[in-house]
Amino acid sequence: MTENSLDTAGRQATADAQSGADSSAAPARVDSSPPSTMVGSAPGGGGRSPRPTLGRRAVAFADSLWRPGLVLAVFFAAWWFVAARGYVPNYLVPTPAQVWETMTEQWSELARHTLVTLYETVLGFVLAAALGLATAVAIAYSRTLDKALYPIVLFAQVIPKIAIAPLLVVWFGLGLTPKIILAVLIAFFPVVISGVAGLRSTDPELLDLAATMGAGPWRTFRKIRFPNALPHLMAGLKVAVTLAVVGAVVGEFVGASEGLGYVLLLANGNLDAPLLFADLILMSAIGIVLFVLVEIAEALLIPWHASRRAGVSLTTS
Repeated sequence: MTENSLDTAGRQATADAQSGADSSAAPARVDSSPPSTMVGSAPGGGGRSPRPTLGRRAVAFADSLWRPGLVLAVFFAAWWFVAARGYVPNYLVPTPAQVWETMTEQWSELARHTLVTLYETVLGFVLAAALGLATAVAIAYSRTLDKALYPIVLFAQVIPKIAIAPLLVVWFGLGLTPKIILAVLIAFFPVVISGVAGLRSTDPELLDLAATMGAGPWRTFRKIRFPNALPHLMAGLKVAVTLAVVGAVVGEFVGASEGLGYVLLLANGNLDAPLLFADLILMSAIGIVLFVLVEIAEALLIPWHASRRAGVSLTTS
């Protein structure tokens, strides 16, 4: 079997994945343009539409930001109005100015704790992604492993992770290890579920075609199954990266001497509302930044997917 033939089958997998959305989005049309204009309409593109320019991407990016920016502006205005007018005591809800002052005065200390939580989150997410993908492949390829592992994965997910955290501290001490393990446990399940769903969504006819052309399991996985599973997998990774932040912070609640979870407990014990709000803002910032990074990775890995093309078409129409 040649490499070009299997590449053609892989491209057919992605085309079949989009055909349902494309056929339902617009009725079939007959192009009356002469054949000379259809062939070579884009250099090397074979009639494909040109990729969005840098200006269109900038417009799409700005269009995606102004709405959440407006919501945040309204939220902060309402927060400032309620706190500054004294409708709620400042020891319960501080003003945005007090929170900003606390962040600037204690920035070096807050930055150190933020880096600790960020390290635990990123490492836990990477391990959860690797282990989750390996488990998803094992479940999707083996019926025996499916029946053996899937119930265990589900059982591990329904156990409250806050109940496991003290046991992890007893086993591994007060270092970073319990926090990373807890982040892995929380972020593991979405990766497995999305990976299994994506690997099982491949068209069986494409798999039969690859088998008749002599492709082995590894080449079929690399050329057909894995590219077809990427949209599902990226959706699971976006969920997992936000849950990894929760796992790291929950681990810091139980036993830690550093990290944003530790700062949150400290601020709560001292009734330090400005520090409490500053800590919550930093936690949210970690989750948002990591989510955006996964979004960028998704745009780079699957620019052909319908969700990516829909965003471009809506902003340019």
